[in-house]
Amino acid sequence: MPPALVLIRHAQALHNVNKEYDIPDPVLSELGEKQCIDLREKLKTVLPTVGKVDLIMSSPMRRTLQTAKLGLNWLIESGLKIEANADWQENSAKPCDTGTNVSELAKDFPNVNFDNVDPVYPDKTSPAGARYAHSKKAITTRAQLALEHLYSRPEKVIVVVSHSGFLRQGMTGFWFFNADFRIFDFEERKKETNGPYKLKQWDLTTKGGLGWSWTDPVEVGDGLPEDEGIPEADRKLPE
Repeated sequence: MPPALVLIRHAQALHNVNKEYDIPDPVLSELGEKQCIDLREKLKTVLPTVGKVDLIMSSPMRRTLQTAKLGLNWLIESGLKIEANADWQENSAKPCDTGTNVSELAKDFPNVNFDNVDPVYPDKTSPAGARYAHSKKAITTRAQLALEHLYSRPEKVIVVVSHSGFLRQGMTGFWFFNADFRIFDFEERKKETNGPYKLKQWDLTTKGGLGWSWTDPVEVGDGLPEDEGIPEADRKLPE
């Protein structure tokens, strides 16, 4: 049986404060660190209804790794490690959405497993990094590959810390406010038709697990450029 997925957007980072997208791989803001406390306390009450968490996966970007470290600290202290995976990084190639070399990250996050991070990371713009290009086809394909990877894993509950653009535009169609989360099950998939991997959200998180996110979904791929380039401007997120 495929695992249940708890998908989390990172808490507020420095580039979210004043939309300063030229900050390279930004860290969490002071508010973001406080949001992680709210996230942690809510997850402590919600996760027991989902089941025992067997795996924490995260985008290899600083703000997601920090969110995982602060928001899931009691799980980490119980022995779970964070597994970094480049498929869950954000969409664009702007400085704020381009990661840091794994050799540097490993020094700052010694308890994270970086062994399975694609060696091309954080490249998104060369032919070698085409899998991570900023285009509708590349992002939706990457989302399917990320789901395929989790679908066949043996764990029963997997928590993933990722980014609003990738989670909304590439994977689920749902909005994620900073530090908010949603819970999903995989829909039944007929292998003989080789159909796409689809997720069904729990009623519990229709407004986000913290109640901070918009409820109306968008079509997967909405706002992404057909070819690599600048997307349509993101709709304004709630304060």
